[in-house]
Amino acid sequence: MKTTQYFEYTRKHSDRAGIQEDWIRAVVENPEKVETQSDGRIRKWGKVLEAGKYLRVILLEDAETVHNAFFDRSYKGE
Repeated sequence: MKTTQYFEYTRKHSDRAGIQEDWIRAVVENPEKVETQSDGRIRKWGKVLEAGKYLRVILLEDAETVHNAFFDRSYKGE
């Protein structure tokens, strides 16, 4: 999985340390919702059943490199 330095830095935070790479891959490969930001980055959401929460993954414009991943408390699903 390709990642940015920002992602590697933020994943050390206590609220993100438990996010598993398998969960990130699952959201990237099979998202429930996809949006493209004005800067070209791609937002993808998916439910992580084990955590009972929605994970938002932000990809760079190449649609491969993970820039950010966090549980999105404001997203309630489609």
